[in-house]
Amino acid sequence: MSIRILIIEDDSASMELMLYLLKSFGYTPIFAFNAEDGLRLATSVSPGLILCDIGLPGMSGATLLRALKQEPALRSVPVVAVTAMAMEGDEAGLLRLGFDGYMSKPIDPDKLQAALEGFLAP
Repeated sequence: MSIRILIIEDDSASMELMLYLLKSFGYTPIFAFNAEDGLRLATSVSPGLILCDIGLPGMSGATLLRALKQEPALRSVPVVAVTAMAMEGDEAGLLRLGFDGYMSKPIDPDKLQAALEGFLAP
């Protein structure tokens, strides 16, 4: 059984690219277009990793992260911020908020694969 990765992303082009890449890398992608659906899916499917956009409509990615980490079954699941915020200091700020990693958009397939391998290595 392949590892399930939850993508929470409101941009359809970014979502389509990540779905394609995750499938081609051999993972099972699960997706939500908003934070509320992402939180519901995370608690029901037990993903091995969560890729979370920061600029989600309604509940922000940072608020979603706090909600995810309050769920006992999800506390150990790595959550990687995926964002177009690429200014100096953005990565450090997101890591201070509690994200386990950071990936800037547009998604670079090689960087994505390396990040996944780093977080999902046994």
